[in-house]
Amino acid sequence: LKKVEEGVEIFDEIWEKVYSATQQNQKEKYEVDLKKEIKKLQRHRDQVKTWVASSDIKDKRPLLDARKLIETKMEQFKVCEKETKTKTYSKEGLAREAKLDPSEIAKNQTRDWLNEKV
Repeated sequence: LKKVEEGVEIFDEIWEKVYSATQQNQKEKYEVDLKKEIKKLQRHRDQVKTWVASSDIKDKRPLLDARKLIETKMEQFKVCEKETKTKTYSKEGLAREAKLDPSEIAKNQTRDWLNEKV
């Protein structure tokens, strides 16, 4: 369980790095690291499943919580992977371009305003 907690912390750190990376090559490197970490977590999940199935352990609640946490991180990784594998000019990629986040919209408005004034 301690390994699971450590793995989740590392995963979260790498996750932050992926989304804060400014350059594409940095982002790709962090995504590779993220994939390695999710593989480790999946191995831990398999071990936890084995322990849950075992009749030696009486209190299975912490094990089930750890498994759910890993599965949540797996879903999170799936979203990240889908975003990175979406090709820029595919239908999904173009649709994603249309959906700008609020900070991007604000940046664009500021840029437009500055261009008008100059």
